[in-house]
Amino acid sequence: MHEVGFSYLQELNDEQRQAATNIDGPVMVIAGPGSGKTRVLTYRIAHMINQGIDPGSILALTFTNKAAREMKDRIEKVVGNRANRVWAGTFHSIFARILRVEAHRIGYPNDFTIYDTDDTKSVISEIITQMNLDKKVYSPGIVRGRISAAKSNLITPKAYVTNDELMAYDRMNRRPLIHAIYEKYAAKCQRAGAMDFDDLLLQMFRLLYQNPDYTREKYQRQFKYLLVDEFQDTNYLQYEILKLLTVYPESPRNICIVGDDAQSIYSFRGATIENILQFENDFPELRTFKLEQNYRSTHHIVEAANDVITHNKRQLQKKIWTDRNEGNKIKIIKTVTETEEGKRVADTIIEQKNRHNLHNRDFAILYRTNGQSRIFEEQLRRYNIPYRVYGGLSFYSRKEVKDLIAYLRLTVNDKDDEALKRIINYPRRGIGESTIEQIAQVADDNDMSMWEVLTRVELNVRAKKSLGEFIDLIRAFKAKATKANAYETADYIARNSGVIALLKEDKSPEGLGRLENITSLLDGIQEFVQDDELEAGETGSTDRSLSAFLQTISLMTDADEKVEDQDYVTLMSVHSAKGLEFKSVFVVGLEENLFPSYLSLSDGSQVDEERRLFYVAITRAEEFLCLTYANSRYQYGQVRYNDPSRFLEEISNRNLDSVISITKKPEFPEPKILGNFRTPTLKQPSVSVKPEDFVAADPYSIKPGMTVIHLKFGQGKVVSVDERLVATILFDSIIDSPEKRIMLQFAKLHIVE
Repeated sequence: MHEVGFSYLQELNDEQRQAATNIDGPVMVIAGPGSGKTRVLTYRIAHMINQGIDPGSILALTFTNKAAREMKDRIEKVVGNRANRVWAGTFHSIFARILRVEAHRIGYPNDFTIYDTDDTKSVISEIITQMNLDKKVYSPGIVRGRISAAKSNLITPKAYVTNDELMAYDRMNRRPLIHAIYEKYAAKCQRAGAMDFDDLLLQMFRLLYQNPDYTREKYQRQFKYLLVDEFQDTNYLQYEILKLLTVYPESPRNICIVGDDAQSIYSFRGATIENILQFENDFPELRTFKLEQNYRSTHHIVEAANDVITHNKRQLQKKIWTDRNEGNKIKIIKTVTETEEGKRVADTIIEQKNRHNLHNRDFAILYRTNGQSRIFEEQLRRYNIPYRVYGGLSFYSRKEVKDLIAYLRLTVNDKDDEALKRIINYPRRGIGESTIEQIAQVADDNDMSMWEVLTRVELNVRAKKSLGEFIDLIRAFKAKATKANAYETADYIARNSGVIALLKEDKSPEGLGRLENITSLLDGIQEFVQDDELEAGETGSTDRSLSAFLQTISLMTDADEKVEDQDYVTLMSVHSAKGLEFKSVFVVGLEENLFPSYLSLSDGSQVDEERRLFYVAITRAEEFLCLTYANSRYQYGQVRYNDPSRFLEEISNRNLDSVISITKKPEFPEPKILGNFRTPTLKQPSVSVKPEDFVAADPYSIKPGMTVIHLKFGQGKVVSVDERLVATILFDSIIDSPEKRIMLQFAKLHIVE
């Protein structure tokens, strides 16, 4: 192909240039981390335009509006204003643009409303009420998640009810009428002329599928060239739409996908790695280009990434490499507790800043779950290191954390009107806004606190019974606080206020995250109570009361959150870090059951996704990579002892700063003493079922007296199950402390008898 005069192509290496200039037919670009993917995609479009292709016939689909804007800006620098005619945007924004023109063909007005998440939940909630269903069982959040997953897999209400697997799953979870709610919800949206975010995809498919002779052919003719960024993140429905646009008789099949199967980490959102793995089957004439040179990271980091990802069975083979220097070897920090982990990370940040002249903005702390941010926030505050929690709120700013802390604050100080207003009707107890406003007005008029109004003034309101129950609840909390420590009181409040029960109803990933945040807060309070090294001066005494704890965290949460110079350490989940890079990265909490997550351990494909997530984490680092884990951490109010993550074992010692051996405990180790706790000594678990045959039981079906199998601890006898679905189990494989308390909502247990 004639390339004289196209100077931008000289900026590309040979493989990048091939990917950018082979513009006809199906092309797959496997782009390893730090391999210049965005530049290749941008220059490919610019080159197409310079070769005379009409910009209006190019459709480039991304997953963020920011990525689409950056792409068009970069193209414009090469080809000028012609870039504005390229159809570049997210799947949702491009399809909404088309539906604004064509929606009348499928029974919607062209000026349809787009429902956000809150709108969707509100409509679903109304349907649940009309059907007289229990919202504790049919939580609007859970139902919304099921409907969203169905749409992502191209399952309509009519198809849902005929799908035996879906119906059986709903019956098992005591929600057999989700299909009926889905049907009513779809009808209600259509009557209202509204689409939710998932509908923008589903109705786009429906538009093309049901109108082949005009609409589908129209857009097949218009979009002669398709490009899809981050193809590994597409779901089944998105790929089916792409095939409708490109697979037809006499089609030039000009589709270019760019992605990396090793960075497919969004299955919980409906993304499927199968799309990229099976792409060659759908387009056998495919040409594949592998961008394997990494421009971001030093040699040891790149080699560690290769070490890890080779353990995944199903993948598109590639080996990333770099011509950068060897750089610093990877540091692994092993600590006794999570508090020590947080302190060591903060110490290392200070050391690297001083030794290598780094700024706060050069550092990122990456964790598996958002609830882990607490300990690192606290340690960074102690060192006066500015930080920002990315992709989410600071731990103490998260709604569920603020809600429970409001209960704690009101228990300690009943004059705290802001705390009272926050929780008087949370969880819902039938106290409306007008009643709350009336109480606040009486308080203002009489110079009283709202609590004083509740307990001393005779109010003429309909919610009198509910107000009386609320008063009794807070008084019970106050009584508990006078005779119990901070953790015992907080745990009592969390359970008896209904906060934990409410959060447990939502089984979505977001709902589980909120519950984990509450658990993390309670773990922090337990740690405060059992901290023998707390100086008397920090709280005025060695007092372990709820009041003392609140005083301690108020010193942290009252700090100014604004970072004027934008020079701050970044804290984020690994999922949020995808696509970013930092000079120094800390991947923390690398323990079995945390990273990889306990939710993945019974499913090999899910463990593979966890490994891909770890691969993404370590390839964010440019020069320094530090991997940390703690032997013990508080979980659900108890100290839990952990094995190091299996992923650490997969990194060759040649890439580590010292030769270490990360292995499981020997058969009869010498138990370590940690304060008043001993690490449990394990025999080899006598699992009498093969992992591939292991079937996790419904948590509600676990009863006292049953014999169960846990993949790590082996066979055990269920002693009891409390109202929080926390089971006490006696395991055969644990020598010194055989009794374990396990949350059934998260554990995976196989029933033997």
